[in-house]
Amino acid sequence: MNGRQLKDKMLRGEPVYGTLIQHTVTPSIVDFIPPNSLDFVIVTAEHNALDLAEFLPLRYALAAKGIACLARTHSREPDDVSKVCDSFDGVVVPYVEDVEHCRRLAAAAVYRPLKGKALEQVLKGGAWPSEKTASYVRNEKCADTVFMPMIESVEGVRNLEAICGIPGVNAIFVGPNDMTVNMGIPNEYDHPDFVQLMQSIIDTAARFHIAAGCWFGTREQALRTIRQGAKLVVYSNDGVLLKDALAENFGLLRQI
Repeated sequence: MNGRQLKDKMLRGEPVYGTLIQHTVTPSIVDFIPPNSLDFVIVTAEHNALDLAEFLPLRYALAAKGIACLARTHSREPDDVSKVCDSFDGVVVPYVEDVEHCRRLAAAAVYRPLKGKALEQVLKGGAWPSEKTASYVRNEKCADTVFMPMIESVEGVRNLEAICGIPGVNAIFVGPNDMTVNMGIPNEYDHPDFVQLMQSIIDTAARFHIAAGCWFGTREQALRTIRQGAKLVVYSNDGVLLKDALAENFGLLRQI
């Protein structure tokens, strides 16, 4: 599916399933993705030495497979968001907590190529240069673009209702490491306070018909969040999936 189909599926309240790609840039890997397993992937250069451009061959191979490809930026600058959205199906922006900042990030994704005074007039009062421009931006240029802010702080949760009300926000993605560190319970993904916080985020987003979810590396935690109502399911990453498969299979083989 492309970005528009992914957005439509989330808007209908249907769950979407994806994973992070942090290490794999070889496009032939898509031949090993089973049918009906992934709706999307998020490629990320945030925690490695790669550049997002290195994932572009993979992005086009995924498109041929019918899998949307979003890119997570390291930067939180609007200009970098626009650049990503011109190449991928959408953008995932880390550590979004300020409402006005989020509004400008969303505008960079779904109002491009508007800039300068024209963009300011749209943001302040919805005054487009013309109906033709509004139609072009909404229905052609940015219709397939997915914008997904990451909520990774207590302050982001406090501002969540306002963030969900920003035009262009398609999903809310929680980063559990940053979030639990910010909460004072680093990496305690089963802590009752974090579980309760996830329920609050999922419920708040649902009131705005926005999918919400969290990254997890264990099936038990992912399933728990699905049972809480998460419609955005981001499970594991390419490195962890390989590690788990090797550990499980060779662990069994070495027992004989």
